[in-house]
Amino acid sequence: MKTFDRVFIITIIMLIIIAAIFNIGMVSGSNPYSGRQYRVEIKRLASEIEKNGSNNIDLSGCQYVTGVGEYNGSSQFYNVNSDYYICEINNVLYRFDYIHESENNMGMLVKADIIIGIMALAVIAVFVFVRQKILLPFTQFADLPYELSKGNLVVPVKESKNHYFGKFLWGVELLRENMEQQKQRELKLQKDKNTLLLSISHDIKTPLSAIKLYSRALALNIYNDSSRQLEIAENINKKADEIEKFVSQIARATSEEYLSLDVNTGEFFLSAVVSKIDVYYSEKLKLGNTSFTIGRYMDCLLYGDISRSEEVLQNIIENAIKYGDGKSIGINIREEEGCILVAVRNSGNTLPETEMPHIFDSFWRGSNAGSNRGSGLGMYICRQLMYKMDGDIFAEINGGDMVVTAVFRKA
Repeated sequence: MKTFDRVFIITIIMLIIIAAIFNIGMVSGSNPYSGRQYRVEIKRLASEIEKNGSNNIDLSGCQYVTGVGEYNGSSQFYNVNSDYYICEINNVLYRFDYIHESENNMGMLVKADIIIGIMALAVIAVFVFVRQKILLPFTQFADLPYELSKGNLVVPVKESKNHYFGKFLWGVELLRENMEQQKQRELKLQKDKNTLLLSISHDIKTPLSAIKLYSRALALNIYNDSSRQLEIAENINKKADEIEKFVSQIARATSEEYLSLDVNTGEFFLSAVVSKIDVYYSEKLKLGNTSFTIGRYMDCLLYGDISRSEEVLQNIIENAIKYGDGKSIGINIREEEGCILVAVRNSGNTLPETEMPHIFDSFWRGSNAGSNRGSGLGMYICRQLMYKMDGDIFAEINGGDMVVTAVFRKA
């Protein structure tokens, strides 16, 4: 806001300086013909009177001469406030009343000042409008990202009356609600997991105590009968099976769905997704000197979630940027058996062929990860989303390039 105020003040000062320079130039500007234009008109009128007489004198074309008449030495019939010039024509004195050029220039200067003033008022009005109706309301949302980053998700975002930030605030409010729901889901999931683990841990104690008891009895040779020893061994095996079952439950609890991947299926145009990808990555990859191409395709309707489809392609391209050699990334689109295959190819594949089967596993990172940061969830998320949209995704190494293909079902 302070920067805007400085720009506003500088603009006003510039307008004042421009108006002052213009006025000074108009007032002090020297015209070689200044003070002589009225003489030209008088000379022309005198020539007409000399040829045609003074009966039909036309002053409509005169800018400075305001009146012409015979002069008898008295000023009672003339404008005493007007400048005049006496000229003898055909032995008759004529008086030519005129206004000086400076008076006419002054009128032009006044008009110009009025125009400049109106323009200055318009500029000031625009600045004031932008400041009061756009910038000041926007400052109310300046701390919103910071509050969200701290986890303050309770207070809803309020829209201003002018609705200039309607779509922006709607998106922020949607983000806030999603973050709040995600937080509640995570808390519930964590609570359920803790409850389950506590319950299973308690249940494990019973068979574990029995195993310890049977083992101690065998160690002390309490049971001399071989049939009784065999029965004890079978009981130990049963209790071990119970513990194994509980361990399996713990494994399922810790490996269950931990990501919220909601999909709102519907119909959308292929071009809607491709155009957004093109707009975003064309500029981004151009800055990194990476060649980015999108092959020709026929537009059609696809089945799925347009937002999730964009997320899938973005994850694939981000992986191509991260693990490719940065020379080229291309998107090829083709149709096969009622499906649209969107293949993202990047040059410089460094992933061994033996690791390809694990590329879509959760928390798996290839040997080519190096120092690149990541969680190993990007391609896993892509696969889960494509499955939920009744699609598929696969990866292959083709000609030394990595190719990841997302399969969308046509609507």
